[in-house]
Amino acid sequence: MARHALLVGGTRGIGRALAGSLLDSGWRITLASRSTRAEELEARGACWRACDASDPAACRELVAASEPIDALVVCAGPYHRVPFFRETAEGWREMFTHNLDPVFFLGQAVMPGMRQRGFGRILTFSMANAHKLQANPQVAAHYAAKVGVVALTRTLARIGAGSGVTANCISPGFIDSGSAPAEELAEMAPKIPAKRIGRLDEVVAVATFLLSEEAGYVNGADLPVSGAWGL
Repeated sequence: MARHALLVGGTRGIGRALAGSLLDSGWRITLASRSTRAEELEARGACWRACDASDPAACRELVAASEPIDALVVCAGPYHRVPFFRETAEGWREMFTHNLDPVFFLGQAVMPGMRQRGFGRILTFSMANAHKLQANPQVAAHYAAKVGVVALTRTLARIGAGSGVTANCISPGFIDSGSAPAEELAEMAPKIPAKRIGRLDEVVAVATFLLSEEAGYVNGADLPVSGAWGL
């Protein structure tokens, strides 16, 4: 039977590209988002479910309706660039609500089934320099939430390791995924050691490996896909 992947926030950018690649490889795909759909993927056989991944009850219902789940990919999370003294309480909370909370709620919901079946892949997304725990006055809220994603992913890795479940994180740099403004990408390109913006297929290739059978001993990793930016 084909493997089944649940991609939450997978209707745009990296998630959308990964879903298409997995469909090409014979996976069954369920996409979940608050409202945005990916009709061309649904036309190819993907299932779409509405879910607010910041709501724990909605996450439990989504997982229950989608089981059995072989792979959980949490792509949800808005990009948010606001200088420290201009950040609001609402903006601060939003970054944790929509970047970090879904990893906790979905991980908590999907882990028992994966452990019982003896196989599972959990994949999350942070940002390329999160491992450095550095000062980031221009993106303080977003950065803090993404650091939390790495820590929580490693917790899931430790919990699932003895049952054939892995949890890994990809930390993209500047990728042409539609999440960052075009002018920001153009400004950053010369500053990246690779001297270019990353492509969606380059992230998809790493994600596909981490979801594979062959990656069973890769657990708790935080892999930068950044052209050496952030190192």
